[in-house]
Amino acid sequence: QVQLVESGGGLVQAGGSLRLSCAASGRLFASYAMGWFRQAPGKEREFVAACNWSGGRTYYADSVSGRFTISRDNDRNTVYLQMNSLKPEDTANYYCAAGFSYASSRSSYDYWGQGTQVTVSS
Repeated sequence: QVQLVESGGGLVQAGGSLRLSCAASGRLFASYAMGWFRQAPGKEREFVAACNWSGGRTYYADSVSGRFTISRDNDRNTVYLQMNSLKPEDTANYYCAAGFSYASSRSSYDYWGQGTQVTVSS
């Protein structure tokens, strides 16, 4: 069992940056692939980024590639999402998730956090 808690969301102007953190408790964090997803009001939850257990392999949605970076610190049981050049369309609730495959499918992840809100003003 893994518990995930996101933090770092907030209000930022377009073009700005935020770094989200996801702290994990429970055993064997380093064995899990980690992903970030987001959900805007009235929309489906969508994939943002993922990494494998070491962070050496990463995968991004086309909409954030080149602007967002996923990383992890297994000693701190934490995964990060650095978000640069933010756009109003990045506004959403951001969720981290843990699973055994760093995939874009929600069904690949077994554990989810409660989310942190990111709002980008124009």
